[in-house]
Amino acid sequence: MQFKHPEILYFLFLLIVPVLVHLFQFRKFKKEYFTNVQFLKSISIQTRKSSQLKKWLLLASRLLLLFCVIMAFAQPFFDAKEAKNRSNEMYIILDNSFSMQAKGKKGELLKRAVQELLEETPENTKFSLLTNTESYWNTDIKSIRNTLQNLKYSAIAFDLNAILARLNAHPTNDKKDIIIITDALGLNSKQLQNLPKNNVSYFIVPKAEQLNNVSIDSVFIDETTDDFYDINVNLSCYGENIKSLPIAIYNQNKLIAKTVTNLESPKKSLHFNIPKQAFHGYISISDNNLTYDNTFYFSISNTKKTNVISIGESEKSNFLQRIYTNDEFNFSNSALTSLDYNSLEKQDAIVLNELDEIPQALQITLKDFVQKGGNLIFIPSPKNSITALNSFLGNFGNIQFKSYETNNKLISKINFNHPLFSGVFENRISNFQYPTTKASFSISNTNPAALLYENQTAFLTAVLNPVSAVYVFSAPLNTENSNFQQSPLIVPVFYKMAQFNQNNAVNALTIGNQNPFIVNASLTKDGILEIKNATEQFIPIQQIRNSKVKMTFNDLPQEAGNFEIYNQKQWVENISFNYNRSESNLNPLDNNLLSDYQTANSIESIFHSLQSERMDNQLWKWFVIFALLFLLCEMAIIKFLK
Repeated sequence: MQFKHPEILYFLFLLIVPVLVHLFQFRKFKKEYFTNVQFLKSISIQTRKSSQLKKWLLLASRLLLLFCVIMAFAQPFFDAKEAKNRSNEMYIILDNSFSMQAKGKKGELLKRAVQELLEETPENTKFSLLTNTESYWNTDIKSIRNTLQNLKYSAIAFDLNAILARLNAHPTNDKKDIIIITDALGLNSKQLQNLPKNNVSYFIVPKAEQLNNVSIDSVFIDETTDDFYDINVNLSCYGENIKSLPIAIYNQNKLIAKTVTNLESPKKSLHFNIPKQAFHGYISISDNNLTYDNTFYFSISNTKKTNVISIGESEKSNFLQRIYTNDEFNFSNSALTSLDYNSLEKQDAIVLNELDEIPQALQITLKDFVQKGGNLIFIPSPKNSITALNSFLGNFGNIQFKSYETNNKLISKINFNHPLFSGVFENRISNFQYPTTKASFSISNTNPAALLYENQTAFLTAVLNPVSAVYVFSAPLNTENSNFQQSPLIVPVFYKMAQFNQNNAVNALTIGNQNPFIVNASLTKDGILEIKNATEQFIPIQQIRNSKVKMTFNDLPQEAGNFEIYNQKQWVENISFNYNRSESNLNPLDNNLLSDYQTANSIESIFHSLQSERMDNQLWKWFVIFALLFLLCEMAIIKFLK
C-alpha cells in the first residue's frame, strides 16, 4: 500500500486523545440511603458494569472513526499493474489506403474506424494521429474531429516503416503507446521487426466481408494500323465466383466502346479497336467491392515523327532507311566529316554506325544527349580500339569490350522479358530463324542482354535509364560480317530502340512512381510547365533540356485522372495518372502475421484496458465509508445502549 499524502499519517498520534479522555473521565456518584440497602447495592453494581461496557464500545468506535478519517485524507492506494507505462505518449496510426475501401460488417473499413475513434476516444486524452501521408501532433479528439470526418483515401500504400520513421523523427518520449489500425494488407514481418521493443503496440485489424475484386492493371497499344489502334486491356481477378463484368471505354467522357466479359481465369486480356487519333479518356469496369481500381485513365498523343540520324558511311545505313520510313520517322544520314553537331540536340535517337574512331567532341556531345533524354544506338567497327571503346562506353554505364574474336557465332536466344521486346511477340518463339556473325567483340556487363549468342554471351545489350537508353551491339552489322540485316528481328529491334521513352504510345503514369516524364516543350530560362484539370493543379519538379522538359511528380497529383500540361496558358500535351494497383488483392498473405502482437477488436477495448491496467486502486473511498459506519455505530451506542 502507498499513500498520496503520507505526511497526514502523523495525525494518527491524535488517537491518544480519546484514550486519555476515557481514562480520566470519572463520574462522581451522590450517596442516598434507602431502606432496602441490599437491593440498591445490586442495582449499583449492575449499572457500573453496563456503563463501563458502553464506554469501551464508544472508545473503540471513536478510535476507528478517527483512524479512518486520517487514512482517507492520506489517500492510500495500491500501485497499478502497468504504472511504469502511465506516462507513455499515445500515437494512433490509421491506415487510409485504398484497401480500406473494402466493406466489413458495418460498412467501409476506414469509415467505421473513423467513427469508432470519434465515439470512443476520451475527450481529455492527448494523442498524435498519423495516416499514410499526414501527421497531426499532440491533439485531442475535439480538435481533430473535422479532419477525421473529411479524411480521404490515400494514393500512397500503407508502409509502416515510413510512418514509424516520421514518428521517430518527431521529438517524443522514449516510451510510447502505438495503436495501429490497418487491414494488414501492407504489412510484412520485416516492417513489424522495426517496431520499437520498449513501446506498447496494439493492432486493430478490421476484416473485409467480401474478398472478391477485379482490377484494371494496364492498358497499352498492341498493334497499330493505318486507321485504328488495337488496345490491350489487362484485368486481374481476385477471389472466387466472379462470372462476368461490364467494361467500357470513354474518350473525353464520350462512350466509344462497351462489352461484357467472362472472367474464367485470374488474368484476363481484352482487345478493343479505337480510331487512330488523339485519345484522352479512360476505361471503366463495375464490380461490387473496391472502386479505386475500377477506372484506368490514359492518353494517346497525336502521332509525332521520331527524329533519327545515323552517323557513318551512307552505304552501311541503307538498311536503316527501310526501317525508319517517312510516315513515322524523320531519318537522315551524315558522314562524320560533314556532321552538324548543332543538329544532334534535335534528334530523338542517334545511331553510331561502325565509326572507326569517335572524336572527343562527339563523345562529350553524345553524353549530354543521353543525359537529356536521347537514345543512342552503338554499332562497333572492327577497327575500333578496345581501350578507346571502353573509355567511350564508360560515360554511360559499366559495359566493357574485351577481345575481338573472328569465329562464327549463332544468335540463338531472345530475352522476351527485356523491355526492348515489350509487346513485340504474342507468343514466345522457339523455332525462329536466327542470324549469325563471323566476328564479334566479347562484352562484359551486368545489364541483361536483349539478344544472346548460343554460348550465352551478349549480342545486343542496353543501359536503360529513366529518360533514355544506350543500346550496344557486340558485332558490326554490315552484310560482310553478319546476315542480321536479312533477319526478321532487325525491324522490331531498331524500331523499338528509336522509340524508347517517346510519347507516341499510351500515356498512363502511376501516382507515387518516381519515373520521370519527358515532354517536348521549349521554355525560357524562367519558364515553367503546369499540370491541371478541373479539380486539381500543381507544378512538378522539372528540368529544361533543350527542346524537352523532364518532369518528376513524387506523390502528385493527389487524385487519379486526366490532366493537361500547360506552358503558361498554352496547351502542350495531355497526361494521365492512375493509382497504384498494389492493394487490389484483399486476401492477406499471412493470416498469422500478428500472432505475436497484442490485438484488439475495437478502440474502446484498448482505452478500457489502458485505463484499468494503469489506474491505481484508490482506497480512500473505502475509508470514508468505514468512517461513516463507525460514526453511525457511535450514535447508535449513545442512543440505544443503556
